[in-house]
Order: sequence, then structure tokens, then C-alpha cells
Amino acid sequence: MIPDRIIEQGTLTTTGARASVEVRIPWYRALPGSCISGASLTIDGVAAPAESLRWGMNGREFTFEELSTSVDEWWFPLDSAILSGDIAVSTDAEHTVEVGLTLYIPYIIISDTETLHIDEHDRKTMTAVAA
Repeated sequence: MIPDRIIEQGTLTTTGARASVEVRIPWYRALPGSCISGASLTIDGVAAPAESLRWGMNGREFTFEELSTSVDEWWFPLDSAILSGDIAVSTDAEHTVEVGLTLYIPYIIISDTETLHIDEHDRKTMTAVAA
């Protein structure tokens, strides 16, 4: 896995009440949206509420519930996705950004009823820019 490259450096943006950051897949192959089972976004130790999190890829925005059935949208290793959530961030200081991802790898079977899942985390320090 490639956890130290999940967060794209310098991509933290804010609208004041909502923040977003670009993320890269920590896997070497593309995955359908249904394999992105969850994420977390924490800035300066404050977590964005889970119900506010949105996942953007291929020009569309999804809740994680919507992603769970999405087999037509794929996340490719060369493409960044956008993780956003309701969290206030100022543009005048450096912030510690943490992202956690849970992915299922559908083609690696580890038992009769289970496929491989990976939990990866990354942390970067960066200054937010206004969206």
C-alpha cells in the first residue's frame, strides 16, 4: 500500500464552513466506487461529522451510502478524488490534515465470505486556500 501519498500536498481548500482535500488511491490498480467503503477527514484534531462527508470523483459527488452501490464509477491510480466535509478552516495558518480510507479489494479473497480490506491513513501539514 502507499499510505504516505494519500493526501495531495497543497490541496486543502475551504469555503469557511466546509473544507476539502484531494486524495490519491493507496493501491496500484483502479477500484470501482463500491469498494470505497469509508473515509475520515480531520483538521487540527477536529473531525468532520461523518454524515457531512462527500466523495468527489469523475466530476460527480457522492455520499458513502451512494458509493456503496456505485459500480459504474471507477477511481484510477492517476486520478485524485476530493474528500470534503463540514469543518471550519481558516486560510491564514498551517493546518494538520489527516485522512483515513477504508477500501475493499474485490479480487483478493481471504476466506469463503471475505475479501481483503485495507485501512490506510495519511497526515500532511498545509495552508488552506479559499475555494
